[in-house]
Amino acid sequence: MAKLRADQLPGALKKRLAPVYLVTGDEPLLSQESCDAIRQAAKKQGFIERELYHTDAGFSWDELYNATNAMSLFADKKIIEIRIHNGKPGDAGSKAILEFCANINDDTLLLLVSPKIDSRSQNSKWYKAIDQAGEVITIWPVGPAQLPRWVDTRLKQAGLNADSEAIDILCAKTEGNLLAAVQEVEKLKLVAEGNFIDAQMMANAVMDSARYDTFGMVDKAIFGDSRAAAESLQGLRAEGTEALALLWALTRDIRTLTNIKEGLQAGENFDLAAKRNGVWDKRKPLFKQATQRHKLPQLYGLLRKTALADRIAKGSAKGDIWNLLLDITLGLAGVNVHSAKTARQEILR
Repeated sequence: MAKLRADQLPGALKKRLAPVYLVTGDEPLLSQESCDAIRQAAKKQGFIERELYHTDAGFSWDELYNATNAMSLFADKKIIEIRIHNGKPGDAGSKAILEFCANINDDTLLLLVSPKIDSRSQNSKWYKAIDQAGEVITIWPVGPAQLPRWVDTRLKQAGLNADSEAIDILCAKTEGNLLAAVQEVEKLKLVAEGNFIDAQMMANAVMDSARYDTFGMVDKAIFGDSRAAAESLQGLRAEGTEALALLWALTRDIRTLTNIKEGLQAGENFDLAAKRNGVWDKRKPLFKQATQRHKLPQLYGLLRKTALADRIAKGSAKGDIWNLLLDITLGLAGVNVHSAKTARQEILR
């Protein structure tokens, strides 16, 4: 029916709930928030059950057929959520999506989540079928030029107002990392006196950061300093940092690193690939070094671990979220993820 931006989705959901949604883009925070909004709107309309699938090793698109046809007379409405890890469902996935869109079931909502869809895939039959039967939500990156306005909007949503100098300070502090900006806004809600933030108050708030910084931890891992990254992770845990916030930060940069690596293998220039994926100049040396250290299968393995961590954090899978976050951090730092348990013991000894 329509292509929507993330900020248009809440209004569209108030008007109607589509039978199929495709959320596509490389900004994890905005993608997650869009998916949350769809799930919440669906829940209000009786979609109680949720089945989550990932198109990694072992997945078959028969799962979509089975889940769609398994409805019984007394079953609850359900959401079938499929994370397409590379943005390409393949022949089997295309066929399954086309069949779903041609035979809409009022008791089933299909939510597809994908990284950025390339122009070739946007001309495919499966993409056009989703666009016709449901809605495509395109998550556009928030670049340096758009960031001040985005931060201002987030502050207002939190009941706060800030002058332009204060907003510039927050943008400089977070360097385009949306999750970091959101975390700072949440902190401001707690420490601000009144609802107006001036430059001095903003400077005091954002510079009074915790001893261990989430994004500093991720940068240490990207740099390859496994010991320092592991120590930062443990420090963040001790300070009460939410596991999901750490997971968002790790997932964002692993996804970015993967996209750059795929671009390089396709013959793209590093600077172009980094710019396309929103890497700021200050962090380019980190990512350039990491692309030389990591191979794509390793990065795909880390993305599968982040997907598992997401399920654990939300209670849909069993496991120790902190051990898995440590494994992901060590893997990003270059430790063999297949022997991360042993490496973990060595590093934290």
